[in-house]
Amino acid sequence: MYPKIKRAGDFLLSLTGIIFTGWLMAIIAVCIKAESKGNVIFKQKRIGQGKKDFYIYKFRTMYTDTPKDMPTHLLKDPEAYITRCGKILRRTSLDELPQFFNILKGDMSIIGPRPALWNQYDLIAERDKYEANDVPVGLTGWAQINGRDELSIVDKARFDGEYTRKMSLLFDIKIFFMTIASVFSEKGVVEGYQDNSRNEESKSV
Repeated sequence: MYPKIKRAGDFLLSLTGIIFTGWLMAIIAVCIKAESKGNVIFKQKRIGQGKKDFYIYKFRTMYTDTPKDMPTHLLKDPEAYITRCGKILRRTSLDELPQFFNILKGDMSIIGPRPALWNQYDLIAERDKYEANDVPVGLTGWAQINGRDELSIVDKARFDGEYTRKMSLLFDIKIFFMTIASVFSEKGVVEGYQDNSRNEESKSV
């Protein structure tokens, strides 16, 4: 029963988000275009519910010559690739706003495990142990407010598994408000090279 309620809530919230932040997204688009060449929206192949792939939408925060499909924390010198506008967008998570359209389409949910990159085979396999690949992926999730970029693959999958077991309206509401607090505190955000044992999504492009 809850999955149907969850989807209905996702549709309404994402539509509301698009309506109320449309003006902001327009301003961001102008700033991105004015600063550097390339598309305003960055599309990247991700793994969704049931391990089906889809293209996630983000505002482009890096220059077009950035290595593709590589988490930012694995870049030796991320500062060389991130635009000035991109630094602000990433710090405030405003680069994620276009994902309202992913949610509206049904690719994602507001709350759920963050969609893995298509080539993050270790994370995908680890999530299989907890059946965490069987639930809708999200704009934010339980792992994001419990460490985000600082988490190892094993720990992230464990938190995703915990979310899968506890998924409910009240738990989603709790994660939603904890995410707001986390964004303002910039908790768990990591830029720059990290050990491969922490090969997670980070804020890739």
